[in-house]
Amino acid sequence: MPKRKSLLAGAVVAYRHRSPKSLKGAATRLGRCRRLRRDRDGPFSRAAPCELRDTVIPVPAELRIEPISPEQMQMLLPMIAAYQRFYEVEEIDEERNRAFFSRFLAPSEDGMLLGAWRGGQLVGYACLYWHFTSLVPAETVLMNDLYVGESRRGEGIGRALIEAGAEVARRRGAHHLEWATAPGNETAQRLYDSTGAERSEWIEYELRLGPEPGP
Repeated sequence: MPKRKSLLAGAVVAYRHRSPKSLKGAATRLGRCRRLRRDRDGPFSRAAPCELRDTVIPVPAELRIEPISPEQMQMLLPMIAAYQRFYEVEEIDEERNRAFFSRFLAPSEDGMLLGAWRGGQLVGYACLYWHFTSLVPAETVLMNDLYVGESRRGEGIGRALIEAGAEVARRRGAHHLEWATAPGNETAQRLYDSTGAERSEWIEYELRLGPEPGP
C-alpha cells in the first residue's frame, strides 16, 4: 500500500497488524494496526476520546500518556532534537522544530503529539499524522515519530505509546495505525514484532526537491 513520506531516506521496515494481540513489552516510525485489543486484565486502561485536551491513558509504574499542551512544548523540544540526532540529522534548528511541531498540538487538523510522563519528567513521545489510504479507501493514522529517552528504554514506554496511538486511531475511526523504522534498528523491530503488527513488503521512495531554478 502506498505510504506518505517518512523522515527516513532509503529503505524502511514496515508493519501491518494481522490479528488482535495484546502488547507485550524503543525508538521510532510505517506499519499498520487495525485492532490492538487489550484483555480485561491487561496492563493498559482505556483512553478518553482523543479530541479531549485532558485525555490521559494510565499505564503501570506511574507512567501516564497524554497529548502535549502548548505549555509543555519547551520540554518536548530537546527530545525531538534527540530523536533527530538518533537518525543523524546534521542541522537541528529548535525554532524550526517549534514552528513545525506546534501544528500537532491538540486540537489539530494535522495530527497529535503524545507525551509519556513519569511524574514531571517527559520520558518519551510520539507524533501522529492524520493520514489516508486510497486502496480501502479510508482515513489512517501515521505514527511518524516514536522516541523514548535513552536512559528509560526497556521500561515499556515505547509499547505504551504504540498502544496509546492505536487507541487514538480507533477513536478517530481510522482503518489502521502505521509506522516505520530503519532496517538496522533491530531493537525497535523486536518491540514492533511483538505487538502483532505485520511487516509490509512495500518499498518506500523519497524524491528530494531542491529550490526552483531562477529565471
